Amino acid sequence: MYQEFRALHVPGKPLVLANAWDAGSARLIEAAGVAAVATTSTGIAWSLGLPDGENLARADMLEVVRRIVRAVDLPVTADIESGYADSLDGVAQTVTEFRDAGVVGINFEDAWHGGPQTLRAIADQAVRISAVRKAAGADLFVNARIDTYLLSTGDLADTITRAVAYLDAGADGVFVPGLTDVDVIKGLVAEIGGPVNVMAGPGAPTIAEFAAAGAARVSLGANLAAAAYGSARRAAAEAVTAGTYEWVIEASDFGLLQR
Repeated sequence: MYQEFRALHVPGKPLVLANAWDAGSARLIEAAGVAAVATTSTGIAWSLGLPDGENLARADMLEVVRRIVRAVDLPVTADIESGYADSLDGVAQTVTEFRDAGVVGINFEDAWHGGPQTLRAIADQAVRISAVRKAAGADLFVNARIDTYLLSTGDLADTITRAVAYLDAGADGVFVPGLTDVDVIKGLVAEIGGPVNVMAGPGAPTIAEFAAAGAARVSLGANLAAAAYGSARRAAAEAVTAGTYEWVIEASDFGLLQR
């Protein structure tokens, strides 16, 4: 499935990924007619009662991803945050375990959870990506996530520098969540030699606008999980306060969930 998945990354005709947080959501996303399924580490953490930010153990994240892979017949790409390890050997072990679980791609970010800096130094992250590439082998799409815009730590120039370094280190593409300015996206696409992934959501450009800017991949991130949990909260509140069930209209078809 790797070659099929890689071929879906076309600048100007982006792969649209709705991110799953458990096996059930993955099946519903598959039924919507998508070409591939992505996971959201944020949504998975929420589903287990934890906040985002690598607060979930690697083994727990891996188990959820295994269930998602088994639940669908589409290529699955997994969000592995920053690899659940500081050491290169630890990162390599993470990649190997997720690859063996059946995913065809991974997102690997440069945010430094619990580190002395918000983002890892470019050279250090490039070394980590080289280790990821070596562990991944040839048949795993390595999507290097750059958090300059999401965490407000850099500009276009810094993002380009990171993107080029990460691609040179072995990444197949780059993911820049938080980047929503279409002119900046055009500048990034023009300056690097790999597919650019952006994140959609409230206030962001439309898929068509992202496509016109040259994006090759558009992810919904944790937005679907947030919407689902928001619906559950509103439905519960309505039942408790008003004693009505209007939110049940939003429920998915039971037959689809039971398949």
